[in-house]
Amino acid sequence: MSYHFLKIEHEQDKKKFMPLLLLADESEVKIMEYLGECELFYLVDSSDEIVGVIVLLQLDKNSIEIKNIAISPEHRGKGLGKLLVRKALTVYRERGIRQYVVGTANSSIDNLAFYQKLGFRIYDIKKDFF
Repeated sequence: MSYHFLKIEHEQDKKKFMPLLLLADESEVKIMEYLGECELFYLVDSSDEIVGVIVLLQLDKNSIEIKNIAISPEHRGKGLGKLLVRKALTVYRERGIRQYVVGTANSSIDNLAFYQKLGFRIYDIKKDFF
């Protein structure tokens, strides 16, 4: 199956991704706090079904943070999360960004393994962050 990586161009269109975003972040209020400042990219399959979403915040001229990434449950286990991260980071590399940050709960072993396989390394543990 082929997938297309797309970017949301209009701010008001970001809200239609809320069901997917809530798979990775339990609070719609929290999502709305960061969504307006972020770029949102998504993957669609060959039938134009949205299968995944990633939200990134540019922290400064040299770094971005992955704020949210989610793959629809029926499309998990196909490497789409890795594809989504790699495509998004390529966009930022082309802009000269070289530092990538992600925050995840240290009890989320699967999440930690996912990001480590993509080359991320544990830099800091913030007590009571989540």
